[in-house]
Amino acid sequence: MKLPPNVSKADFAAALKAFAGIVGDQWLFTSDEDLELYRDSYSILWGETDERTASAAVAPDNADQVVELVKVANRYRIPIYPISAGKNLGYGGAAPALAGSVVLDLKRMNRIVEIDERNGYVVVEPGVSYFDLYNYIQEKGLKLWIDVPSPGWGSVLGNALDGGVGVTLAPYRNHFDAQCGIEVVLPNGRMMRTGMGALPGAKTWQQFRPGFGPRIDGLFKQSNYGVVTKMGFWLMPAPESFATGVVTVPMFRDIIPLVDIVGRLEQSKIVQGLWTLSSPTTGTPGFAAHEAGPSKPQDAKILGGVDMGKLEAAAKSSGLPFWACDFNFYGPKKLIKAQWDCVRDAMREIPGARFKLGEIRRLPLPPEELAKTRDLGPLGIPTLKTFDLGPMFSYEGEDVVGHIFFSPVIPRTGEAAIEAMEVFAAVARKYKLPCPPLQFPSSIFERAFLFAIGLPVTRSAVVNAKIRAIVSELVAISAERGWGEYRTAPAFYDLVMGVYSYNDNALRDFLETIKDAVDPNGIMSPGRYAIRSRHSRDADV
Repeated sequence: MKLPPNVSKADFAAALKAFAGIVGDQWLFTSDEDLELYRDSYSILWGETDERTASAAVAPDNADQVVELVKVANRYRIPIYPISAGKNLGYGGAAPALAGSVVLDLKRMNRIVEIDERNGYVVVEPGVSYFDLYNYIQEKGLKLWIDVPSPGWGSVLGNALDGGVGVTLAPYRNHFDAQCGIEVVLPNGRMMRTGMGALPGAKTWQQFRPGFGPRIDGLFKQSNYGVVTKMGFWLMPAPESFATGVVTVPMFRDIIPLVDIVGRLEQSKIVQGLWTLSSPTTGTPGFAAHEAGPSKPQDAKILGGVDMGKLEAAAKSSGLPFWACDFNFYGPKKLIKAQWDCVRDAMREIPGARFKLGEIRRLPLPPEELAKTRDLGPLGIPTLKTFDLGPMFSYEGEDVVGHIFFSPVIPRTGEAAIEAMEVFAAVARKYKLPCPPLQFPSSIFERAFLFAIGLPVTRSAVVNAKIRAIVSELVAISAERGWGEYRTAPAFYDLVMGVYSYNDNALRDFLETIKDAVDPNGIMSPGRYAIRSRHSRDADV
C-alpha cells in the first residue's frame, strides 16, 4: 500500500482505522481497483513516477463527519485532498495534487439544502451536480434558471471553487461570481461560515455577500484553506424568451472595431448574454458560421502560414464575411427587440456589417424543439455534449485519450486577439498539434478574453513529456506578453504560479503565510494551486 509522504506505516494504519470508524468500512477505499477511480483519466503524467495518485479515499456523508475526518488527519498528519465530484477533466480530475494524499470524496454529500424562488438562490452540498440541480428545479416547477458549464455532470460547488464558467448571462456564467455564502471546515477541524452566515440564525446569508468585516470567500477559490461543505448561489429568474442575433463583418481586421463596440454594449449592460466569434471564411464551425452558409474547403488551407494579406484576400474571394458574431438575448420579447436595435445601430459603424435576428422563441421550448436544438447550454440545460467529439484521433502516432487545457487570459481588444491567434497558431504549426489553425478567443469573461486550448494527452510517456514541454513554452510565451492562465492542471501549478512573480513572488509568499497560519501541519490539499505550508516546503515535497 502506498503511504503518504513522511507518514509511518503505523500512523497511516491508525488513521485509516479512525476514518473507517467515522464513515463506516464501506466508505473507506484502499484497494488498487477502487483507487483507479481516483486517477486523473487525462493525466499528462500517466504511469510515470511523478503521477499524482491517492493512497486511499474516504467518502463522508455530512459536514459533521468531515469535521471528524479532518481532526484525525491533523492528529496523524495525513494529507487529505477534498474533491466534490472529480469531474473537472482537463484540469486534474479526481487525482490529488500531492501523490500519496487521501482523497476526501464528497460525492455522498449531495443535498440541495435550500432553494428560494422568491429571492432566487440555492444552497448546495459538494456532491450536487448540474444535472441534479436542474432536475430538482424542473420537478418542483420553479421559475429559476441555472448557468451550466460544458459538461453537466460536474459539481455546482466544485466548479465554482475551481474557477469554472458557463454560457448564459453575466455575471451568472462566472460561477464564483454567482456565489453567496460558504460553510467551510478549516484545517484544524473547526467549522466556519462566511458573510452573514457568521450570524447565528441569519436570515440573509444568501442575500448579502459582504457580511461584516473583510469578505473572505475568495480565499477558498483555487486554494487549500479548508473543505467547503455548503455554498449558496444566486440563480436567474427563468426568462420569458430567447433569441440569437448574428452580426457579420467582411474583413479580418474588422475584429478590432467589432470587439470595441461589443465592449461598450456589455459595459452598458445592453448585451448580457454570451456572444461568440466564428469565421465563415475559414470554415470555423459555430452557430453564426452555420447560419452564414458553408465555406469553401480551400479557404482553410490559407491558414497554414497565417499570412494576414492572404486572409484578407480569402475573405474577399470567398464571398463570405470573415467574422460572424452571434449574440444570445434573454427576457421579454420587447426587451430583446430593443437590445437588438441597439446592437444593430452600434455595429453600423463597421462598413459592410450585416445583421440577422433569429426567431424570438417563448421559453421553455417544447420537447420537439429542444430535440432539434444543437446546444442546450445557452438554454440553461446541462448536457454531456462536450464529450461528443467524434472519432478518436492520434498525435505522434499515439492514440489521444483526452486533453489538458492551456487557458490564458488576454486583453479584450481586437489587436490582442489577433496577436494571440498568431502566437498560438505558430506554436500549433511548430509542433503539428491536432487543433484548429486559428484558435478564437472566448468572451465568457466580461472584460477580458479567454483562450481555452486543449492539448492532446496519450498513454505514451514520451509524447506526454513533449506536451508538457509545449505547455511550458506556451506559459513562457504568454507571460512575456503579459498574459496569464486563469486555471490549470496540477502538473502545472508551480509552472503557472511561477509567472505570477511580481515583486519577488509577493503573491505566493502571502498565500503561503496564510497557509502556515491556518494549516500548520500542512494536511489540507498540499500543493494545490502551488500553495504549500512550511511543513511541505521544509520537506521539499
